[in-house]
Amino acid sequence: MGLSVPVFIPVSASGAALRAGILEAIVLGGHLLLYPTGVRQEKPGAAVGERAPVLLLHGFTDNRSVFVLLRRALGAGGRRQVEAYNYSPFIRDLRVTARHLARRVEELCERTGQERVDLVGHSLGGLVGRYYVQRLGGDARVRTLVTLGTPHSGTRVAPFLDAHPLVRQMRPDSEVMAELRAPAPGCRTRCVAFWSEFDVLMAPTGTARIEHPDLITENVQVTGIGHLALPAHPSVIAAVRRALDGPGLAAVARPGTASVA
Repeated sequence: MGLSVPVFIPVSASGAALRAGILEAIVLGGHLLLYPTGVRQEKPGAAVGERAPVLLLHGFTDNRSVFVLLRRALGAGGRRQVEAYNYSPFIRDLRVTARHLARRVEELCERTGQERVDLVGHSLGGLVGRYYVQRLGGDARVRTLVTLGTPHSGTRVAPFLDAHPLVRQMRPDSEVMAELRAPAPGCRTRCVAFWSEFDVLMAPTGTARIEHPDLITENVQVTGIGHLALPAHPSVIAAVRRALDGPGLAAVARPGTASVA
């Protein structure tokens, strides 16, 4: 079953694409400066907060530095443990990464004393998280899965990159996509998928929505921003925080509202 909730960011209709492009360029520049700081795997920290801990999953060829702003917001006030998982940039099968994620989640639960965690994945990271939840029994451990610009139904962008096995797994006709389309009765994880019409890596853009009859899903449309800005934009960060704080997104926005701030 699914619920679609629009999140409107204040932009003029005529200049939305241009503004999204400018914002992407600014975010890219900042991220390139921060990228070296996130290359190394972080050391596990002492458990803080009483809420379910959050594990952040970066995208293809990226690292944990993409979550600098989101991480700060989610961990504000010591309300919850927030950590990032750097998976290997040389991995050739997202299913292998999902199995590694399963071990990382078990370690996080044991260290924090919590039974369940929340996952937030950007791009490919969201797909890894979903595969773990849906195909490896991760729904027993994951309370909420939030994805940001994740190709849930596969993307056709950049066909010249098909030589990379991970890219091939993100195609609509891949074995991985077929597995994710398979029935998943009784899946307990709540899935919240953020998607944007200006996400140029999603082809078509609607592929970042989760459309599965067995999953508890909430599809959240944002407008005026692109792929790289999703984990960094203040409005999206605020909506992600609310998604993890409450059982639903009814309070995020109503059609016709100007802002989620």
